[in-house]
Amino acid sequence: MAKEDQKDFNAMLHRATDMPRVQIITDEPSIKKYGGERMYFAPPIAYDEMMKTVPYGKVITVGTIRERLAKANHADFTDPITAGIFVSIAAWASHQRSADETPYWRTLKAHGELNAKYPGGIEAQKEKLEAEGHTIIQKGRKNIKYFVKNYEAALFELK
Repeated sequence: MAKEDQKDFNAMLHRATDMPRVQIITDEPSIKKYGGERMYFAPPIAYDEMMKTVPYGKVITVGTIRERLAKANHADFTDPITAGIFVSIAAWASHQRSADETPYWRTLKAHGELNAKYPGGIEAQKEKLEAEGHTIIQKGRKNIKYFVKNYEAALFELK
């Protein structure tokens, strides 16, 4: 996202959309990749609500949230593109509020990777996670990425 300081992310979070909805896809490569044809589109607020449930010291992945939303809505999978966008919107909306914080820094990308698109980037997320007792490790030489070490041990199980 660009020009975050000029956007009203809380308005985006609560904007009326044509979601939630299930869409049937017919693209064979996508059906094989995602394991079905029923694709769920969750509204941004659904991601925010799930992110708010993750307690101090625990983490969750966007993939886990996506799986839970799909299952709860009788779909095979959720749209991965909108999921990434909506998780970022939830993070920035929380950053812009003075109350009702969403602990977005606890929501990781696949394999425990930190999200550079969150407010303050990797450094801010790293600082918040380390303050909760997590160890952050760096991987790669050219394409450097950061991960929560042994994130699986701290995974929060959605109810």
